Amino acid sequence: MLIVETQEASPWPAALDWEKRANESVAAALGLTPFAALAHAAPLVEVAVRLTDDAEVQRLNRDFRGKDKPTNVLSFPQVQVDLLESLDNSDDGEILLGDIVLARQTCAREAEEKGVSLADHATHLIVHGTLHLVGYDHMDEVGATAMEALEVKALASLGVGNPYADQD
Repeated sequence: MLIVETQEASPWPAALDWEKRANESVAAALGLTPFAALAHAAPLVEVAVRLTDDAEVQRLNRDFRGKDKPTNVLSFPQVQVDLLESLDNSDDGEILLGDIVLARQTCAREAEEKGVSLADHATHLIVHGTLHLVGYDHMDEVGATAMEALEVKALASLGVGNPYADQD
């Protein structure tokens, strides 16, 4: 069973149900991967989504990636990619897939620059972060193309437009 724990470490716009949005985003992304069965697996499968500010994300980015600047989203996978396939029949009781951390100010600035709502941009970043948790990456053109296609499909299922449409 998939559980998404959402924590607002600093205030994000209160008009939105961030917990619901995070749950839907993680489920949509995971459902398009070869690891979709984890959402209904016997063990509890957890993803943590932390909504915070640029200062915290900058510290995390510096400490874990050696980049002393804020970024929009960070993903911290907790399961090695080669072990993911065997998790759906695990009897461990609980599996933490990993953490996704979003920086409010950077997300808001990017959303404004792109002309999209903060909610839609954050949804995209949660989908993006979820794919990182299960081994997807965009370090090369092939990986980026595959990851972007999954993001677009997951976002469409959530009623969010293609974030890459303007880049063509």
